[in-house]
Formats: sequence, structure tokens, C-alpha cells
Amino acid sequence: MPDLHRVLVVGVGSIGERHTRCFLTTNRAEISICEISDTLRHDIANRYQVTAAYPDLDAALTKTYDAVVIASPAHTHIPIAIQCARHNIHLLIEKPLSTSLQDIGELKEIVSQQKLIAAVAYSLRSLREIQALKELLVSGRFGKPLNVYFVSGQPFPHFRPAYRDVYYADRKTGGGAIQDALTHMINSVEWLIGPTDRLVADAEHLKLEGVTVEDTVNLIARHGLVMVSYSLNQHQAPNDGSLTMVCESGTIRFEAHRSRIGWVTEPAGPWEFQQFEPEERDAIYIRQANRFLDTLEGNSEPICSLEEGEQTLRVNLAALRSVENGSWQTVNESGAG
Repeated sequence: MPDLHRVLVVGVGSIGERHTRCFLTTNRAEISICEISDTLRHDIANRYQVTAAYPDLDAALTKTYDAVVIASPAHTHIPIAIQCARHNIHLLIEKPLSTSLQDIGELKEIVSQQKLIAAVAYSLRSLREIQALKELLVSGRFGKPLNVYFVSGQPFPHFRPAYRDVYYADRKTGGGAIQDALTHMINSVEWLIGPTDRLVADAEHLKLEGVTVEDTVNLIARHGLVMVSYSLNQHQAPNDGSLTMVCESGTIRFEAHRSRIGWVTEPAGPWEFQQFEPEERDAIYIRQANRFLDTLEGNSEPICSLEEGEQTLRVNLAALRSVENGSWQTVNESGAG
């Protein structure tokens, strides 16, 4: 049996616990955890029988690891990543990459110098339906994308009842609908059709109790000549979403709530569908964990590179700027704040 990869998970809140569980499920990793909350650290260590549990990063880094999963609040991602990279540890960083561009250049320089793997955990890229949709696009059967629209909503408090008490409550720690959920949608579309050039966004806090950050967003963007629109809310009753890609020679649609993709190639023609069996939410994180471990072994590329994660961060920042000043924003280094 191959040696297990030594993986440190930093931050074991909701997403950190999921990473802990899913990396263990691969049967390819030996997990250590780092968590400043004594109660949470002891709880997760006992629940998953993790014997190495540290109260801070300095203590954790007295040991040797192959990789680290950084699942702390977003504003801490880059300092933690830099410290781990200096210890020659490969990186899987939760989304969004950060809440600003500060020190990302330094991290990229260390990663390059140390020849490290650095990936960003945009989990929708591990969704079977999104991967199948990308394969259809790459096939060339539908021609070039012309117009894309992505609509999504969910009862966020149902899935994250502690949202008032965690990072979500403050934009400075990565909170609000733009940095928490819309960023997944943006990253997926960038993976499918390329980077965003410019955008304009409108967002508001409409319903979620106990917070003031936005819970509803409308955004339109340009990816070169491709016109894209996003609509997101985090308070509707159904958990559903659809991504429609209107192309030169047909239309493709991903329907998350129906676990299927569909397409039409003839004007006013019938839909054809590829149905997928519904799967537990952990499945995409297990797939993501295996892909990252494959990358460590030299058998794959990061499913979302550090550079791609930085690009999506620039879009996040441009969207937040647009909401504040009510105008179109260009997504570039000089204007990303």
C-alpha cells in the first residue's frame, strides 16, 4: 500500500471539517489539524480520531507535512499560505483566495522558487455536471459561446445555521453573498469561457436576519465578446440553480437541482438530456481531494490554479467596488484594490 500523504488542515470550522472528513475518506491521507478554538479542536479530533491536533500554526509546523489545506477565514489565507510555503509545503487554499491582493505576489514568488503545487478549492469544478458541460464545449459541437446566464438560490440559513457567528457576517473576513457564493459561480464560468474583463453589479441585504452583508446579487459581465449575467440570492425556499450557455450552434444547460445537463441544436427543437444520479454533497469534495492528491503525485494538474484563483479574486473585488460606486469596473491589477 502506498505511503499516506501527510496533510495538515488549518481551521476546522464547517468547511475545514468537511475537508478533514473527505481527505480521510480517500484513504490516501494522514490528517493533522490546527484550530485555535479549544472546543472545536477537541471535538473534531475526537470525531475523526485525529491524534495530531495543534492550537496554532507555529506548533503545527514543528512537524513535517506534504500538503496543507487552508480553511481559515479568507483574510488569513495568504499569511498562512506564505508561512507554510516557506516550510516547503504544497497548498490547497479555500475560496476565495483572499479578501485583497495584498502579499499574493510574494506567495506566488515563493511557490515558484520552491516549485510547490498551489491550488484553490473552487469545488464546483469537481461537479460531474459542470465537467460534462465543459467537455461539450471543448468538443466544438456547439461552436463558440455567445451569451451565458447563471441563476442560483438557496435557503442559506438551512444549510449554515451559524452564519451570523462566522466569517459570513463581515465582508472583511470573506462574508456576504459575493465572496461566499457568487464567487463559485464566477469561477465556474471563467473555467468554461475564460476570464472576466469588466462588470457591473448590484447587491443588497434583503432578508437574512442578524447580518447586514448582501444576501442578493445581480451582476452582468463581459468575457471578451461573450455577454454573461448572474443572479443569486441566499434566502429563497428551494435550493436550485441553472447555468445556460447560448452558443453559435446550439444551447447547453446545467440544472443543478435536477442533476442533469441538456442541449438543443435545432431551432425550436427538443431538449436532449444527460441525467446524473444525485450524490451526497461530500462527493465533490472527495473528488477534489483525490484530484489534489493526484497532483501531488504528478498525475494531474491543479483543478484550479493559484493564478486562476487570483483572477476570480480580482472579479470579487471589482464586484464589491461596483456595488459601492454603482458603475462598470474593469477587472485588472491596477483597479482591483
